[in-house]
Amino acid sequence: MHRLTLTLLAVWGVAAQAATDFSVDAETGLASWQAETDGIQVRLTQISPDQARAFYQARGFSPETAERYAGECVFMTVVRNIGDMPIEHRLSGWRYESPGQPPRAIRSKTEWERIWKQLGVAEAARIAFTWAQFPTAQTFAPGDWNQGMTSYSVPRGGQFDLRFVWRAGDKPHTGKLEQVKCADETS
Repeated sequence: MHRLTLTLLAVWGVAAQAATDFSVDAETGLASWQAETDGIQVRLTQISPDQARAFYQARGFSPETAERYAGECVFMTVVRNIGDMPIEHRLSGWRYESPGQPPRAIRSKTEWERIWKQLGVAEAARIAFTWAQFPTAQTFAPGDWNQGMTSYSVPRGGQFDLRFVWRAGDKPHTGKLEQVKCADETS
């Protein structure tokens, strides 16, 4: 297991917790969950199955392979450094937990690449997919932010909590988004 992950797992119980803010976009009806704590802001916004299908079909995925991704619980993920020192994140340390399920890691870009190759997705479409995903690791200077898609193996309409981790200086931190709900087919 990665040293950073082990260190972060050891401090989960002592991390400062901020409340999860919830909002719904009046125009789209899609929901967002956001937390701000210890210099970081993390927001997940639902991406509907139709949006995921259309996005990837427009980039060269067949309807069948686009459905493979749209069948996941997909979110636009935004991370902002709202503190005064650089922060570093590694997606490999993030965990999500559905009711009655153990914590799980987010499927990596490498795992998706393997799936896409097995399904015969063209290289250009695979490159577009990789660029649209949230970065696996990144250092954010104060004021920096980035966004990209993340997906979770949770049924449409299902719910989960997301524990996210990062470092500021030499100190590991963790935060949590609670009661995040996947978009359903009608979103």
